[in-house]
This record gives sequence, C-alpha cells and structure tokens, in this order.
Amino acid sequence: MTLKTKSCAWILMIIMLPGILLFSFGNGVQAHALSASFTQISFNTTETDMSFSLDMLSVMESMGGDSNHDGALDEQELGALHRRLEEWIDDSVVLEMNQRQQEGELQSIQLEKKGDKQVVTWTYRFPAYAAGQTISLNDGLYTQSTAPAGTSYVNLLTAKQGGQVNQAVLQGKDRTWILLLSEDQGGQQAQEQQPALAVPEKPQAAAGNQAEAAPTPASTMKSEGSSPVVKAAPASSNGAASGFFSFFKLGMHHILTGYDHLLFLLALLLRKQTFKQYAAIISAFTIAHSLTLTMAVLGWVTLPSRLVESTIALSICYVALENIFRREIKHRALLTFAFGLIHGLGFASILQEMELPKSHLAISLVSFNLGIEVIQLSIVLLLFPVLKFFHQARISGASIRYGSVTITLLGGFWLFERLFL
Repeated sequence: MTLKTKSCAWILMIIMLPGILLFSFGNGVQAHALSASFTQISFNTTETDMSFSLDMLSVMESMGGDSNHDGALDEQELGALHRRLEEWIDDSVVLEMNQRQQEGELQSIQLEKKGDKQVVTWTYRFPAYAAGQTISLNDGLYTQSTAPAGTSYVNLLTAKQGGQVNQAVLQGKDRTWILLLSEDQGGQQAQEQQPALAVPEKPQAAAGNQAEAAPTPASTMKSEGSSPVVKAAPASSNGAASGFFSFFKLGMHHILTGYDHLLFLLALLLRKQTFKQYAAIISAFTIAHSLTLTMAVLGWVTLPSRLVESTIALSICYVALENIFRREIKHRALLTFAFGLIHGLGFASILQEMELPKSHLAISLVSFNLGIEVIQLSIVLLLFPVLKFFHQARISGASIRYGSVTITLLGGFWLFERLFL
C-alpha cells in the first residue's frame, strides 16, 4: 500500500471515527442510553395508589448521592437524598383531576429490583375518584434545562382497575395521558369487552399546567358492579390503533438508542459482500431476534442481563475481528442468526420490565418488533449505496481494517464494562 493510499485511509477513518464514537459515548459510557421509568396507577373504591420507578443510574445522573463512589445507591445514601428526591418527582410527575393538580400523600421512597436492575420507587396515595371525573398524568421529567445531556427517556405507564389493565408509552413530546372515569352500565356484556391500549395526549406547556379542554373517550376498561370504569382518551384515533402506534414508536426508540445493536449491524455490513449475502444477513438477524424477543416476553427464556449484554458486546468484537483477519466471508448469515438470538433477549428487556398483560401481549409484541424492523431496514437501505461506493474505492481494504479495529476496541470496552464494572 502506497503512502498516498495510507494517508487517504487515515483521513477516511478520521471522518468515520466521530460517528462511531457517537454510538458509544454520545450518552456517556452506556451502550443503551435509555432512561426508563415505570408508572403504575391502581384505581380502587376507597383510594388511588400510584408508584413511580426510575432506574438508579438516571437518579444518580440527576441527583448524585453516590458518596462512596461504588456506582450505586445504598439505603443510607438514599435517605440523605430523600427530600430532594421528593421535591424532584413532586415537581415533575403530576396527577390531575378535572384539570386540577392533586396533592398525593408520599408513602415511601425505596430501592427495589425490577428484573436485574435496581430502581428507585416513589409510592403515593390519592383519594378515590368518582365516575365522571377526568384523570390525567403529566410527566415533565427531563424537560427542564437541568436534564443530563443526551437524555433519552421513556415512561411505561400501567393503569389497573379491577381486573382490567390499560397501558401507555410516554416519550418524546407526548408526555400527557388522560383517563375518564365513568359508571359501568353494560353489565356482563361490557365486562367481557377487551380494553384497548392507550397512548399519550398532546403535551401541555409544562407539568402541572391545566388543560384547555376535556378529552373525548376512546376506549373503555370495564369491571363488575357500579365501580368506576377507566377510559383512555387519545386525541384523534381509536384506542387499538393508537396503542399499536405507541409500542411501534417504542420499538423505533429502543433500536435508535441501542448503540451496541447498531454497531453490530455496521460491523456485519462493513465487508464487501453480494446483495444476496446482505439480504441473508438481514433476514437471519430479523428472524433470530424476533424469535427470542417473543420467547423472552412470554417468559419461556430467561437469562441474566449481565450475560446477555456481555455476549452482545462479544458479538461486536467477533464480527469486527472477522472483518480484519478473514480473507473471505463465509457463513455470515448463520453467525448472524446465532448472535441475533442473543440480541433479541436484549431487545426484550424493556417489555419484560413492563410486565405486559396477556390481553395486550400480541399487539404489543408485533408493534414493538415492527418498530425495530423499520429502523433497521431504513439504516440498511441508507448504508447500502454508501457501502457500494466505498467498496469500489482503492482505499476500501485499509479503511475496513482500521474501522474494524475501532469497532473491536469499542466492543471490547463494553465487554469489560459489563463483565467487571
């Protein structure tokens, strides 16, 4: 390789490196730069209970408190933060009744485990609400100027009333969820009706501000007797279609913030291959991760998250090293299928933590997976002409090696972090 070719290769790598580094360090050192909260609201005849759980890393990023620098909060450190934590969520997560902010009674702030993750959970108690009242939840977390840079946040909300469940995904600018309480007048026939998924309403100017107009009900949660019935009130479409789109957006959001999955995809496509080989790779990855995503959410397969995330990092290193040392790429579709099974378990983690009810399982799984596929295929379609042009350049061989070395180092960093930190 001539000096001119080497120089061009290094120049190309300098151009590529910021984008690759953005995958891994754009939101700190976490490959999954996702801040997730879980809200549960239970409507009872005598009271309304609400719990709000936020992953520990997000709490420490915003509040600090890790005085012994062990990367986690213990009970003593949590106690020292108690007042600040109470004020933080009181100001950010607001429950309203008929456009009036409700003052709930804080029951506790405690550490809990959700799957393999540590979360901080706030528990509140509100009065029971009567039929005809409109209930809304406004999530203003991370909308303030004090939010950590690059925060990618989603609130997975579940409302329970009797034996029925209603769910919503609050993310981006869609941070307000509206419920209408009404009497059950349909008897047994209404009880058998399946509730539809709900999605956020258009956000208000700030959490705690009063809404301008009452919502129009779109779907109903029925129960026995004359106890209140929860109705979701999306702005412009029926509940089922809106619920589908809600989890569809969550799938897109999840893959876009899954920088390790995206880097694995880049490593798979970096070497020159035929269109048929590319198609086989994408198909293998899609089938594999769809299988384990479904199996994991159904509870048929369970592996420790540390093992899953470490193997995902290992898959990045392996494919990148194969790009460097193998002269000819063979059987990559089979390799992709094997590693894709592990990546599917990574995709499933957020749905497992949400504990989807059986009545919503099919639509949630399908729409979430479709969201992942749309982003994945869009990336491939954008990359394919670029890679085709790139592979025709004289410097492509050297640049692929340098790029693969960089990808190996990033994957190795994630592997070390997930195994030992």
